[in-house]
This record gives sequence, C-alpha cells and structure tokens, in this order.
Amino acid sequence: MRQRSLVILTSVLTTGALTLTACGSRDDSGDKSSSSKTEIIIGVDAPLTGQNSATGLGIQGGVQIAVDDANKNNTVPGVTFKVQALDDKAIPASGQQNATALVNNDKVLGVVGPLNSGVATQMQQVFATANLVEISPSNTAPELTQGKNWQTSKSRPFKTYFRTATTDALQGGFAAEYASTTLKKKNVFVVDDKQTYGAGLAKLFKAGFTKNGGKVAGEDHVNTGDTDFSALVTKIKNSKADLVYYGGQYDESEKLTKQLKDGGVKIPLFGGDGMFSDTYIQTAGKTSEGDLATSVGQPVDSLPSAADFIKKYKASGLKGDYGTYGGYSYDAATAIIKAIANVVKDGKVPDGARAKIVDEVQKTKFEGIAGPVSFDEFGDTTNKQLTVYQVVAGKWKAVKSGTFNG
Repeated sequence: MRQRSLVILTSVLTTGALTLTACGSRDDSGDKSSSSKTEIIIGVDAPLTGQNSATGLGIQGGVQIAVDDANKNNTVPGVTFKVQALDDKAIPASGQQNATALVNNDKVLGVVGPLNSGVATQMQQVFATANLVEISPSNTAPELTQGKNWQTSKSRPFKTYFRTATTDALQGGFAAEYASTTLKKKNVFVVDDKQTYGAGLAKLFKAGFTKNGGKVAGEDHVNTGDTDFSALVTKIKNSKADLVYYGGQYDESEKLTKQLKDGGVKIPLFGGDGMFSDTYIQTAGKTSEGDLATSVGQPVDSLPSAADFIKKYKASGLKGDYGTYGGYSYDAATAIIKAIANVVKDGKVPDGARAKIVDEVQKTKFEGIAGPVSFDEFGDTTNKQLTVYQVVAGKWKAVKSGTFNG
C-alpha cells in the first residue's frame, strides 16, 4: 500500500497471514499543540491489493482527504483524526477479520467501507455487536439494509450499517430501462460472477428487461479470477444476442469484452458500478468502445461541489480511481466526523460514544460533495440519483442521469 510523504503510521497489526496497515493523516493545520489532542481513528476497509484494488484505493483516498480537511479546519476541537486502512482483498473472511481488528481498537469511532456487498455480509454483525457505525460508499445489495425478504417485507437487520450508494433495486431497473427504451435492444445474454453483488444486480436487470418486453437469449456464470472466456464467447455468439449484461466487477468484464470483440461478437457489454472504472478501459483498450455501465450519483467531475476534492486528490499523489466512489467515501467520512463532533466535546470521549455516534449518523443531513447526504429508516441514502455511462473515444461519458422509481 502506498503512503504519502509526511504520513504518520498509527499501527501495524498482523493476524496470521493477514497484515493490517494503519495509515495516518497529515496535520496541515500547523497546530503545534496537536500532540496533546485526543486521537480518533476513522477505519477503512476495502480491497487495497488484488481484485478491485483500483476502486478500493479510491475509497481510501476519499476518506484520507476528508480526514485531512477535518484536521486542517479543526472540525472537532481537541481531536486529531487518523485513518486506519485495512486490506480485505475483496475476500469476505478477510473483511470479517478486519472488522474485528477495528472493533478491538478503542480509538476507532467509525468505519467507511467495504467496497463489496459480499464482504459486507461478513462484517455487519461484528460492527453491530460493538455499536460501531459503518458507512459503505459502494455496497448496493438491497438485503444489506432491508433484509433478505426486502422484495415483500422490508426489515432493517443492523442499525449500525448505512450507505451513501443507492441500491441495485434501482440500479438494475435503471439499466434495463435504458437498454430497452434508449438502446432499443431486444435480446440480452446475462452473465454474472456468482457473488452477492453481481448475481443480485444481474437478476434485477433481467427482471426489468423482460418486464419491458425484452427476451433473454441466454444466461451463464463465471468465477472471480477467470481469464479465459472462450467457451462463453461461443455461447453468446450462437445466442444471437444484441447485448451482453454483466453482473460483477471490472476485473473479469474487461477481459470478457476484449475476448468478445476479438471473437467477432460486435455487441456492447453493459454492467453496473462494479465495472465503472478507468481500469476497465485501460485493460480492454479499443474493444471497450461503446460499452456501458451504470453508477450511483452524478459524474463527480461534473459537480462544482467536488472541484476542490478532485484538485486535492490529484495533487496528493493518491492512487486509485476517485471517480467511482471517491466522492461518496469523502461524504461517508464527513458524516462520521460530523456525528463525532456532536458527541465528543473538547477532546473528551464519553462513555458509550460509539452508540451515540450511531444515533447521530442516523440524523445526518448536509450537502456533500457528491450530493445531499441523509439516511432513511433503513440506513439507505435518500439520494437516488443514477447515471448511465458509455465508453466514447476511450473515456467514460455520461449519457443519461436521473432517478428510477421502479
């Protein structure tokens, strides 16, 4: 994991083969009395190496800038914030270990992450037991906030869990509507990676697409880490599909689209926010041209409210793709920091601070850099904005923004 200059290491924890590195923040305020302040840690859990790491590093970077800003502005008097970023490698078991490590550190009063919905399922109970607030900038599986039976009877499983990203219940339908009404596609081949996020998103897209009169030309599954999709390419080619919908991450889809086009299947590949990354285009190259992806919110580069954030991110030397979830990570960290400000006075952390911070987060309401930030009774964001992007001339271009109500 890359560090910036003048970064203070807060700790390095090793549990078995898993190494947990705690990344500190700079104190840009020039306050020489900062050493006498109370240190509070904002935890981050994301894939910082391996699968999905470009996006995970963007989450870490968004939190780091929020913490830097809080320290510089003395947002919470008597407090110096640090970041402890742990690498889950997109593996649920690693996420659970990380959650335990964060809970056991009394200085941690809030956590941003994880990236993957499948990882979140193994972390939620750990945080809930400890009354430690968790805000994901990217989890989109509906059951995380609304329960396993969310389609018929919504019930919030964990009051400590929140998210600044809207759910697949909206994203899948939004993509299906665009495929049917704007692209005028009639036959889709649906592929997913069998993970919580990917399989759930593909299922919801399929339901929306068929509801709009489209047909499913075929379905198949891949495994995370797969690199050879030749058999799948043959199936898609023989199906006569005019669109491929992929539920999963960019690591596999960037290879699938290249092999599709190289195999003579000249149809677009459409995916969700897990595919929306500059890394997808860089790896797939020209074969990604015309491909599409939905993502939460509006393009962060187009928001005046995010201009300062983007400037700082680019100047900092931070790695990763800030454009996918960087803004939502900044806003998630800011929500935690604002909640802490209402609980911790003059650097004094009261008894039961974690539970009190959860209650304060629930009441959150402010204008974030990526849009308005507040949460409903399930812990879901009230910001339902979504965007469809298409690869045009080697770059993601927003082609439709709006909301979807089903």
